[in-house]
Amino acid sequence: MWVLYQNEFIKREDVHIDMEDRGYQFGDGVYEVVRVYNGRCFRLIEHTDRLVASASSILLNLPHTKEEINAMLEKLVQLNQLGTGYIYLQYTRGVAPRYHGFPESTTPVLTAYVKEKPIPEKMLAEGIDVILAEDIRWLRCDIKSLNLLGAVLSYEQAKKAGKEEAILHRNQIVTECSLANIFMIKNKEIITHPVTTMILNGITRRVTLELADKHGYIVNEREFTVTELLGADEVFATGTTIEVMPVVSIDDQPVGNRLPGTITKELQALFANERNSFETRT
Repeated sequence: MWVLYQNEFIKREDVHIDMEDRGYQFGDGVYEVVRVYNGRCFRLIEHTDRLVASASSILLNLPHTKEEINAMLEKLVQLNQLGTGYIYLQYTRGVAPRYHGFPESTTPVLTAYVKEKPIPEKMLAEGIDVILAEDIRWLRCDIKSLNLLGAVLSYEQAKKAGKEEAILHRNQIVTECSLANIFMIKNKEIITHPVTTMILNGITRRVTLELADKHGYIVNEREFTVTELLGADEVFATGTTIEVMPVVSIDDQPVGNRLPGTITKELQALFANERNSFETRT
């Protein structure tokens, strides 16, 4: 496998990360996950824009322009002959003696690799079971930083319960999932948490909202409670690798009739059309 390390494409076994890299010691860095369909990077510009915004939020000056990053990622996909999968990329602040303050001079470290991952057709057709969990993450969830321990612990809690995800809440206000954004539908109204520092503005979230608006659905970006969520007609999550994923039970309580709902399936079809159109676009 070819890996992008700094400005070079090298073999995986030749990548060596310094033990004093600030990403390793402090989680001092940012990352992105980009979906690839049929060898093409889906919504790459939006991902790169968010990467740069996240870096700016932690005062990290990236050594590459957005255009340079895009070109390198597209070449990485080509070198690995990736069909359907994703790219993981991250920048850390670089290597410096361990000290909480920013180093006076350091070079950010870029690492990126690809992985095959098919569209989860079975899960999309059947939906997933989830749990509720207290949102214990830091207060800048809008930054896609390497500090993911809160999300990791919530996801592990879900897996130990035999479920696929955890829907998070702060003081009974639903925020998002450990790995995805969350939506509820009540009386044909699509509701999701507004863009604040409490959630990551997911790329698939944005695409879903664009499609819903374009096709005349009622959309309301507002806070909603756990009680509202448990009384929803339909619930679904969105994410880079899960697309528009139905949620069919929460803490073992069925959502609707425990089957993917009508509007959720319609949004799935709209997203699939967008994805398929993108795959064949020239």
